Amino acid sequence: MKINKGFELREMCGEHIIIGTGVENIDFSKVISLNESAAWLWREVEGKEFTPESLAALLMGQYDVDEATALADATALVSQWVSVGIVTE
Repeated sequence: MKINKGFELREMCGEHIIIGTGVENIDFSKVISLNESAAWLWREVEGKEFTPESLAALLMGQYDVDEATALADATALVSQWVSVGIVTE
């Protein structure tokens, strides 16, 4: 999977926000806000192909987290990104 073109991560007022740039007909009724870990993962995979497993490996390399927890968190994050249309499977 890959981050869809037209989306970028910005920091506003201390919050990590995904914004659409030049993207039309997107439902912006939901703000896409990321915590520190999710924002870090976004930066790590921008412009690259990734899987929940590769995100989990990144998490394990950066944080003190076991494989099962990292994979569960990465899978949930990817599912959220796909559901709001910022990532394509």
